Amino acid sequence: MTSPKVFFDTLFELGVDFFTGVPDSLLKEFCSYVDAVLPPESHIISANEGTAVGIATGYQLATGHLPLVYLQNSGLGNTVNPLLSLADTEVYAVPMIVLVGWRGAPGEKDEPQHLKQGRVTEAMLDAMEIPYRILTADEDEALANARWATETAKQRSGPVILLARKGAFSKSEARRDTTSQTDLLTREEAIFAVTEALPADSTIVATTGMISRELYEQRQRTGNNGASDFLTVGSMGHASQIALGLSNALPGRRIVCLDGDGAILMHMGGLATAGVLGRGDFLHIVLNNGAHDSVGGQPTVAFDVSLTGVATACGYRHALGPVKTVEDIRSALAELRDKPGCRLLEIHVSCGSRPDLGRPKDTPLANKQKFVARLEQGHDG
Repeated sequence: MTSPKVFFDTLFELGVDFFTGVPDSLLKEFCSYVDAVLPPESHIISANEGTAVGIATGYQLATGHLPLVYLQNSGLGNTVNPLLSLADTEVYAVPMIVLVGWRGAPGEKDEPQHLKQGRVTEAMLDAMEIPYRILTADEDEALANARWATETAKQRSGPVILLARKGAFSKSEARRDTTSQTDLLTREEAIFAVTEALPADSTIVATTGMISRELYEQRQRTGNNGASDFLTVGSMGHASQIALGLSNALPGRRIVCLDGDGAILMHMGGLATAGVLGRGDFLHIVLNNGAHDSVGGQPTVAFDVSLTGVATACGYRHALGPVKTVEDIRSALAELRDKPGCRLLEIHVSCGSRPDLGRPKDTPLANKQKFVARLEQGHDG
């Protein structure tokens, strides 16, 4: 495998001195190293992958130096517009390296949403006319590709891609201290408190990553068939808009979104749409641990901003929190439960999850079919 330190040092020596992006599970060791060794002015964890391209562009315009953007291939779609209409050689011609974790690469076992994305990744890059090379566990080859990327980005004055397969990077040689507050509930404890306090007829849309996985396991433990839950296994940042679509189409149904801080930051404009145009019974619950927990625990800015303040400014009728205890969760949900319109509850939770946390055994399609069948019944099933 390639040492994150050696790979970083090679890039730095070649003039790559600014990093931005959204952390990825395949790149988490490299991302952890970058986060540990660089000062804040040289590393920005962006809200989404497209904004990272914008940040990198601004840095390159200001300094003439070569930036690196990192992301998972599931977020490649967020970069298509800025890569083609901003950084492309035929538009503003902004050189940058884009390091992409290749989930679902051919021959790799992965989840359905990653297998689809992985299968078409190379075709997407070809269609975008962006040159790329593949990073494997061979360190000499990876360093040669790093040199190729820096030279090619400068020569063509545009983006180039390094596509990292699973196992490309070894363990990080440095890590930021990510110790979370020990007095906070775990995310699982908060999810259990929320589901226990919600009326039985509630319909839940759970966001990408650990939240969906922990909700699924809780349902399994309690004998609930999970028909009331839509588990958003991909499409990070869009769960709240799925919930909004449901609540507007079914104004008589109680729709709840279990969201994460990284997800809500990724497409925060959705709050404005929900707050102004929401017409149904929509309860938006944000489990905020200040981290991208599913992909290595790199920090978000969610503890440094007021999510309840943003929701209120975006037109949510009521916004409470952050709350931190089971008793406060129950009290807040009792207060919000029967109020009209879009409401938000922010819950602060700790980082981390059980090492034996599993994944849903149902396929996404099976989850959808069970979920829709319950909706069509018009009552809790």
